[in-house]
Amino acid sequence: MPESVSFLEQLNPQQGLAATHGFEPLLIIAGAGTGKTTTLAYRVAWQISQNVDPSRILLLTFTRRAAADLVKRADIVLSQQASEPGMNRTRVSDLSTSKKIWGGTFHSIASRLLRKYGQLIGLSPEYTIIDRGDAEDLMQLARTQLDLAKGKKRFPSKATCLDIYSWGINCQKKLDEILKEDYPEHAEEKESLRALFNKFMDLKAEQGVLDYDDLLLFWRALLEDERGGAKLRSLFDCVLVDEYQDTNVLQAEIIRLLRPDGRGLTVVGDDAQSIYSFRAAEIQNILDFPKIYPGTQVIPLEQNYRSTETILEASNRVIAGSAQRYEKNLWSKKASAQKPLLVNCKDDQDEVEHIVDAILKRHEEGVPFAQQAVLFRAAYHSAGLELELAKRQIPFHKYGGLKFVEAAHVKDVVAFLRLADNYKDRVAGLRVVTLLPGFGPKKAEQFLDELASLNGNWGMLTGFARPSRITEEDWQLFVLLMRTLSQTRAETLSVTQQVGRVIKVYTPLLEEKYDNVTARKKDLEQLASLAARYEHRTDFLTELALDPPSSTQDFEAEKFSDDDYLVLSTIHSAKGLEWDSVYIMHVYDGSLPSEMAISTGNELDEERRLLYVAMTRAKNHLELLFPYRVYSTTRNFFGQALHLQLSRFLGSPVKEALESISTKAVSEMTGKPVEPITTSGTTEVQKRLRSLWD
Repeated sequence: MPESVSFLEQLNPQQGLAATHGFEPLLIIAGAGTGKTTTLAYRVAWQISQNVDPSRILLLTFTRRAAADLVKRADIVLSQQASEPGMNRTRVSDLSTSKKIWGGTFHSIASRLLRKYGQLIGLSPEYTIIDRGDAEDLMQLARTQLDLAKGKKRFPSKATCLDIYSWGINCQKKLDEILKEDYPEHAEEKESLRALFNKFMDLKAEQGVLDYDDLLLFWRALLEDERGGAKLRSLFDCVLVDEYQDTNVLQAEIIRLLRPDGRGLTVVGDDAQSIYSFRAAEIQNILDFPKIYPGTQVIPLEQNYRSTETILEASNRVIAGSAQRYEKNLWSKKASAQKPLLVNCKDDQDEVEHIVDAILKRHEEGVPFAQQAVLFRAAYHSAGLELELAKRQIPFHKYGGLKFVEAAHVKDVVAFLRLADNYKDRVAGLRVVTLLPGFGPKKAEQFLDELASLNGNWGMLTGFARPSRITEEDWQLFVLLMRTLSQTRAETLSVTQQVGRVIKVYTPLLEEKYDNVTARKKDLEQLASLAARYEHRTDFLTELALDPPSSTQDFEAEKFSDDDYLVLSTIHSAKGLEWDSVYIMHVYDGSLPSEMAISTGNELDEERRLLYVAMTRAKNHLELLFPYRVYSTTRNFFGQALHLQLSRFLGSPVKEALESISTKAVSEMTGKPVEPITTSGTTEVQKRLRSLWD
């Protein structure tokens, strides 16, 4: 390391150590709000300053935006470095970092490598990538062909079947083990599921399509191949992995095969923010990293730039209860006399009213709605809050829900392009052809069989007997469109022009099939606008499948300053985000931790981390809401009040770091402020349940 590297002076000592570490394996434990992205960007810039060719750097993230942001920041750091006295400015400025670095998600990098080198293991580069919805449809096709839905007992749905299949791949578990440990209710269908999964794989191979899991499987297979592995390992000198605590078993295997000795390997993550086990994320990947790569340097980042000291003190005390973790103690220079609030509420309606009052109060004090967020364990927890916000005319955005490309009309248009790209893609083919008048599933299958027999030559379809319901003119327009699109691999038409031609033919079908046509047409205009960013149709379709925009708002180049919406979000969706003021709903046993996730110590630890993630989203103001009772809507207790106990995660050490207050309703109910119910004792819910078998 150089004796003096002035462009690193903006980093704190821990960040500087991480950024300038040599090429031995490095694990950066980046606590919440500690400048992880900045540190990683400086590390990339430092590696380039040490004569590492940027085209030999691989940067793996979990979103495309994260990769783009990191590379952009590295460019800024390099430009600062180039302006320093004595620096070879030409060498630094000519590196064109953002264009040369291999940056992207695991799945997008896998696709890029497989298209280039997949033939080494017999994979054609002409494959199509299908998203989750299309994979479910293909699973249903396999299910139907095997006649599995006609048994005496209801067979698992296509979504459940795909869940079981995907879980096995990402956890690298055998079917017997999965059914025993994770899906015992479907153990009787083991042999049928085995046949179904084999059929599903056969259909994908026949149609030349890969799903998300296949991308990782084939990437690993390429690395395990003698020639393929040697080729891929020779491509990179440095590999950096962001959010390593969110990797699954398969992704960790890919990293191990890519850098067997760990040289040039940097992983960044925070075990305290590992909250995605339901997506097969494996916390042991980050906990066991130093064992897997001997000689690993572990550097914690502890100075927090987001939250006040008092918020961090409470958060540190919550996470201190974790059974397995890397020791770190977040601290901040942001002093504050205000502790986070533990708000005792009479019931869930009182909780909602307090939250809205607090939000309005902060808004009057100058905190925009957009800098305030209400977080909750499950999406349905916000139902009452949404009604109250609507009643008081407070605008809000809720994170989650249907993604832009999952909307039916968007999927329709994309299916035209996919079918043009790959005539064997039956899911896309059935979706497109059944849009046409007179084409049911059976007639559509006949048509696709005919197309396959012609090797996808749309110009030779003149002999196919079209249904009488579609006019000759409309039929010819459709065939001409598909023939033109299928012949456009040489890009005689831009991607935007291709989308535009599809929309022109599709619009009459849209108007006949769907309501709310005006809004849907605007969505398709946005899709055409998005297409303008891509030179090649295959790249466009790949990005839509692997990193789709969540909504049309994602297309905006920048947000308008007068957009002021309160944020409602599940805690899982809030990870990585931050707000001035945060309100956490339902901080009681049964919600945090969830009653569905307390059967094992590992599950309970993850629930603790979930609360920690929620608390560390707050910059200046944090409230944890505890209602004494909620009104049940379950069949056994419908309309009855269930009395609750405070979350077990807020024991005495944590409560000392909180300021406990009560709402007016609680004070009126008791005549004085009330202390929260402790975690000791038996709740009313438990009493009722015990009565069933006592």
